[in-house]
Amino acid sequence: MTGRVAVLGAGGWGTALAVHLARVGHDVELWARDAALVEQMRVSRENATYLPGARLPDRLTVTGDLSEALTGSMLVVSAVPSHGTRDVLHRGAPAFEAGAIVVSATKGLERDTLFRMSDVMAQELPQASAVAVLSGPSFAAEVVRGLPTAVCVASGSAEAVTRVQDDFRSPYFRLYGSDDVVGVEVGGALKNVIAIAAGVAEGLELGHNAVAGLITRGLAEMSRLACAMGGRRETLAGLSGLGDLVLTCTGAQSRNRRVGIELGRGRALADVLAGMKSVAEGVRTAETALALGARHGVELPIAEQVSAVLSGRTDPRGALYDLMLRPQRAEAG
Repeated sequence: MTGRVAVLGAGGWGTALAVHLARVGHDVELWARDAALVEQMRVSRENATYLPGARLPDRLTVTGDLSEALTGSMLVVSAVPSHGTRDVLHRGAPAFEAGAIVVSATKGLERDTLFRMSDVMAQELPQASAVAVLSGPSFAAEVVRGLPTAVCVASGSAEAVTRVQDDFRSPYFRLYGSDDVVGVEVGGALKNVIAIAAGVAEGLELGHNAVAGLITRGLAEMSRLACAMGGRRETLAGLSGLGDLVLTCTGAQSRNRRVGIELGRGRALADVLAGMKSVAEGVRTAETALALGARHGVELPIAEQVSAVLSGRTDPRGALYDLMLRPQRAEAG
């Protein structure tokens, strides 16, 4: 056990991980940017905004002071949305303990640079002993209820993988190790884009056949890009690829699927996002994925149509039928 742990980001996922880590015996500092949220959580011992109904354990402390959270923490888990990750880590770097392990629990890409979150962490926290990535099919509300969950932890350091497995493991939370950081991160990011497409099909009431087709071809799309970037195809067939893709495309708690459903029903993107408390990472990832595809010479037809819908360049029904009318090809291509 590492003892003191910092969790950055008090959305649903960050809160669920902080609660889980406290339950398995760590002293946890959960950092939130919003001072009002910090005060509400301190008083009520619950994150009523992002994870209602989950009691905060006694070993979990909520703070709005980034330095306070990081000082003395040899395991740091970042669950900050992708667009805010670099800023938070940059501000926290002076208090980050040399030799600590930093774990990314964010499923997204940095828009302007096209960097994966582990790249951003390595750049902003050079004093870290290792960077690891946590990803897989894991709704926050189910983790915090202690329902069985299996995820993947990836790092270039085998020692870091083992330490994270040991620190997180519980009777209901199982971690499988990997050294394919690229594959795990690409899978975690792109599945959100495919989930928007699956949600659109559902919102348009196009049937189960269409959703199943999108999931399957979406997996092929994710795999092509991951392999072009240096990842392994078998990683995308695992928890952080297929597993997370199926959950996010079909689960009622999926924010990205919900965005797609509402777009399919004719609502404007701005209105959909205005009614959401949490970030739907796929909205930001679509354009970034296309830029990565262009850089690596990989065709991403589903991401292309999702991007067109999100930007208003095409309507949801037209986008899905454009996918159906593309030139037919061998499935393995």
